[in-house]
Amino acid sequence: MTYDGGSTYSSGGGRYNSYGNGGGYGGGRNGGSGGRGGSGGYGSGYRGGNGGGRGFGGRDSGYGGGDRMSNLGDNLQKQEFDLDSLPKFEKNFYQENEVVANRSDEEVAAFRKQQNMTVYGTNIPKPVETFEEAGFPPYVLKEIQQQGFPNPTAIQSQGWPMALSGRDVIGIASTGSGKTLSYCLPAIVHINAQPLLSPGDGPIVLVLAPTRELAVQIQQECSKFGRSSRIRNTCVYGGVPRGQQIRDLARGVEICIATPGRLIDMIESGKTNLRRVTYLVLDEADRMLDMGFEPQIRKIVDQIRPDRQTLMWSATWPKEVQRLAHDYLKDYIQVNIGSLELSASHNIKQIVEVVSEYEKRDKMVKFLTDAMEDKNSKILIFTGTKRVADDITKYLRQEGWPALAIHGDKQQSERDWVLNEFKTGRSPIMVATDVASRGIGTYLKCPG
Repeated sequence: MTYDGGSTYSSGGGRYNSYGNGGGYGGGRNGGSGGRGGSGGYGSGYRGGNGGGRGFGGRDSGYGGGDRMSNLGDNLQKQEFDLDSLPKFEKNFYQENEVVANRSDEEVAAFRKQQNMTVYGTNIPKPVETFEEAGFPPYVLKEIQQQGFPNPTAIQSQGWPMALSGRDVIGIASTGSGKTLSYCLPAIVHINAQPLLSPGDGPIVLVLAPTRELAVQIQQECSKFGRSSRIRNTCVYGGVPRGQQIRDLARGVEICIATPGRLIDMIESGKTNLRRVTYLVLDEADRMLDMGFEPQIRKIVDQIRPDRQTLMWSATWPKEVQRLAHDYLKDYIQVNIGSLELSASHNIKQIVEVVSEYEKRDKMVKFLTDAMEDKNSKILIFTGTKRVADDITKYLRQEGWPALAIHGDKQQSERDWVLNEFKTGRSPIMVATDVASRGIGTYLKCPG
């Protein structure tokens, strides 16, 4: 359900939890919103209440999800690399399975048509139809088998051979199609073929993601499948203290998953470097550009050796993403699953009701009443703004509904708590802004 319109609030309470006071919405120095007023924390029958935060956005930040985004990276200069003096590295690990090699062009074309798959480029490897055909080493296959996946998804069938071949890759597929494993598993193979990290080295694999939630989700997958290889990773994002992230980087990690703003902060302050990066991933590239991260992405990529392998994954293929790909990917090969345009999921029944502004709240309550007859229901309500998300949550809680809100002005610890309350069903209604619009389905998926 999408809800818009609403006003600020002062305080409220509900049957399940008590709700804190609303914060001030003043203008920060460079931020889109901010000021000295505090945001009210959630009280809870489960854990008690949080006090107000210092403000929305802080002194220099605003909408866009980064720290001091207006001048972030000004101290970073584009690096000039002498490829002859750089250490050589291996990036082509693909050995085509005999079964795959024996498939005729007609069989390959039929499989791609069945999967709604189109490819562009030269010398594109044939897709695989089973995990064994992908050519992963035994330690990776063992991890896959333990997860109980039946077969590769469409993006994985074509994406794995492309990524393992060492080529620059573009993958366009809808959210939730398995793109994370499409680059995560080849990254593990890539890391295990490189020299071990030395003291002071930065990561070998860098994954850029638009939001903290998606970055944490990616880290979970990297941890799950990199465990047997003892591959270390860290997740670098804003909204939390830097201490643990700095310690992880100082100890040395092979994989760094990061949002652009916090990563630039770490590079500028000398906490890490990108000299060892030979495998670069831009995940949800269209979302990052929508959020205004293009200048930061360009500053980061300019710190990485140009002969790296670059993989770009996106749900759509707008001109802005095409321009970024043209600038930073070389002789790339591309796979598209389904339409290139952003479209509604065919797996979800969608009912659209056009109503006037004053009818929205009654319609929402009626829908919630019907949906909550099933005790296992979980309801996600999207709003256009953070303020409206808080307003709707306050209203629902006053009416006795177990609702919590998540948006970019919440502290990371509170966002994690809200997600966990929703995932476990203790608070089956979550009101969210677009911070939950990508990858959240996989992040919230319950076991079984």
